[in-house]
Amino acid sequence: MTDNDAALAANLEFYRAFTAHDWLAMDRLWAKKHPVMCLHPGWTLLRGREAVMQSWRDILTGSEAPHVMCHDDEAFVNGDVAIVVCEEELRDGSLAATNLFVREEGNWRMMHHQASPIIARYADGRR
Repeated sequence: MTDNDAALAANLEFYRAFTAHDWLAMDRLWAKKHPVMCLHPGWTLLRGREAVMQSWRDILTGSEAPHVMCHDDEAFVNGDVAIVVCEEELRDGSLAATNLFVREEGNWRMMHHQASPIIARYADGRR
């Protein structure tokens, strides 16, 4: 398996854990030896593993936990860092996401997640 394939597999595991509301799987995916950050849509930046993981615990165990599907994912690998860009499909619309992974003990672990709404474009290219 290439590094690109492995990064894409880690990204898909993130969305599998998200969709399944699997808090333990989500926790395993995030880096433990590197600093982590997360920018959920409409939130301020969360810094540090404790704050980031608390946000995921709240999201995944809440009664309004969203169902999300990932598509058009593409990985860019440089050494022990991988950036995966993709679109997230939610019931209420689409988000553009950037997921940053770092290699820890031979596995790709998430270091940063950011998602933001995609602004619709008109047929003539205007926003």
